[in-house]
Amino acid sequence: MLSAILVMVFLAVLLGSVLGFASVRYKVEGDPLVDKIDAILPQTQCGQCGFPGCKPYATAIASGEADINQCPPGGDEGVRKLAELLGREYKPLNAEHGEEKPKSVAVIDENTCIGCTLCIQACPVDAILGAAKHMHTVIASECTGCELCVEPCPVDCITMQPIAETLSNWKWKYPIIPIRPIATEKQPQ
Repeated sequence: MLSAILVMVFLAVLLGSVLGFASVRYKVEGDPLVDKIDAILPQTQCGQCGFPGCKPYATAIASGEADINQCPPGGDEGVRKLAELLGREYKPLNAEHGEEKPKSVAVIDENTCIGCTLCIQACPVDAILGAAKHMHTVIASECTGCELCVEPCPVDCITMQPIAETLSNWKWKYPIIPIRPIATEKQPQ
């Protein structure tokens, strides 16, 4: 009995040591720049930038494969923040990827919904609740406004409604006129 316990303790210590060594030796670290870029992106996961989500787009920006002006949901403010973070020159939003729109949320007309579940399958953030052949509804706090649920709906019961600006979601806009430091002249002595 005592020998069985000692064997089990020895195996536990041995395997624990091997796992500890492997976790240190084969540690995979994320790129902190990718994380900073991803934090600036709006997390709509809409794919308008040409990438399947915000994290792959952030990775492409960090590696130089994508430009900073491809995110319509992030808009002009997002491009400015990315340019500031990366030390690049500001570029206007690329119209090829879409245009900046006000933040919006999907709304399903529950009287028209036939319960086909196509919108549920299209939603990248699982903001739509419902079951087959039952009406669906949108969890407004989870909806990112990506508009991916609108196109697959066969009865056009989904509309995008802009989110009203309140004190809780209001953000300071960048100044229209660029602010430049004043050059100081040397005083004659």
